[in-house]
Amino acid sequence: MTSIVSSSPAASSTADSSTADSARAASPAAAAVPDPSPELLQRAVTVRQSAMDLGQCSDRQRQQAVLAMAEALQASRQAILAANAADLEAAAADQLAPALVARLKLDAAKLEAAIEGVRQVAALPDPLGQRQLHTELDQGLVLERITVPLGVLGVIFEARPDAVMQIASLAIRSGNGAILKGGREASRSCAAILDALQEGLARSAVAPEALALLTSREESLALLKLDGLVDLIIPRGSNALVRFIQDNTRIPVLGHADGVCHLYVDAAADCALSLRVALDAKTHYPAACNAIETLLVHRTIADRFLPLALPAFAAAGVELRGDAASQALGVAVAASEDDWGCEYSDLILAVKVVEDLDGALEHISRYGSRHTEAICTADEQAADRFLAGVDSAGVFLNCSTRFADGFRYGFGAEVGISTQTLPPRGPVGLEGLITYRYRLRGQGQTAADYASGERQFSHRALPL
Repeated sequence: MTSIVSSSPAASSTADSSTADSARAASPAAAAVPDPSPELLQRAVTVRQSAMDLGQCSDRQRQQAVLAMAEALQASRQAILAANAADLEAAAADQLAPALVARLKLDAAKLEAAIEGVRQVAALPDPLGQRQLHTELDQGLVLERITVPLGVLGVIFEARPDAVMQIASLAIRSGNGAILKGGREASRSCAAILDALQEGLARSAVAPEALALLTSREESLALLKLDGLVDLIIPRGSNALVRFIQDNTRIPVLGHADGVCHLYVDAAADCALSLRVALDAKTHYPAACNAIETLLVHRTIADRFLPLALPAFAAAGVELRGDAASQALGVAVAASEDDWGCEYSDLILAVKVVEDLDGALEHISRYGSRHTEAICTADEQAADRFLAGVDSAGVFLNCSTRFADGFRYGFGAEVGISTQTLPPRGPVGLEGLITYRYRLRGQGQTAADYASGERQFSHRALPL
């Protein structure tokens, strides 16, 4: 699989707090990645062996294993919530950044939604054993391409304990083992969740050892040297974290980094609709990577839209930072150059008045992170140009960027967001955790027969 990393210009402050410390401090003399300890090597070997057995399980066995995980989470919800409360108490004492605290918090409603997401993963169609290609190369020589698991995933993420449930369920459903490393601020929550997941697996055909949780900074760094045992690393955090990992491992990397998302209010936009979309995209969950960070407004509608938007954003507690044109229409704080490429993950929004659609497209191309962009307009031609012209994983018309999510796309959950052009792209669910294998069945044929012309290829397509 190809390494996929984000190329956003601004680094977020929400990196995994164990591994990202090394990323921020990395220099030519620093950033030494330790060799795995014998204990870590043995754990990785155990996960891989369990993953190989898991890959041989039937669809029904894997489905039942994921359902057993959901039931165990439900039975352990009080212990999980208590562990999260302890993490939140420690975060308050450590004065953790508000954006990290928002991601760390796992209340009853959020936990219930995460458990429902696990059940939805169980209900998804089997991604394995699907025949993608079926060709008769010659009589008695038949080629197939069949989907198979990747093997073992190594996932490093920041303060988001619900990611453990998402990633574990997707891994098991797709026949993969997983080695997980959450931020130290979520250590109690992650441990309680993993305990429940393994209890569920213990009541299924899948070995609990298919999932493992790393607990120290040294282990998370040493994970980068587990090539041969880990098949794909998925970092969920800042550009600094993603780039540090890419630079320090030979394992393929699927990067989920910054989300600098934009909403463009076009000249032909409905002001009330646009305001509704903008408020949701900024305030529904500002710590999410799919929340907008910049609002672009066409100059001919700015004097109608901004007078409506400014008091609405103020009532929602959003601080606006604008260019000169938006300041002239009431935005109080001047935006700096850094604001245009910043992922605030907070109730802060940059506002810019642009000359036209081309100006919006140019701004997004320069400052966006290729995550998700949206346009509000009633002009079909402008909509089509925007949808075709923005090179991002998600491009939306007249709706909130908050829909860029594996659960909302019907994937059940996601392991992260890929923000470059090579697949998988956007929210990565089951389809991003499989690969394929070519199988060729013959009857004693040799390549020399075809090279000499004694036999000829037919290359006849067969039914899938």
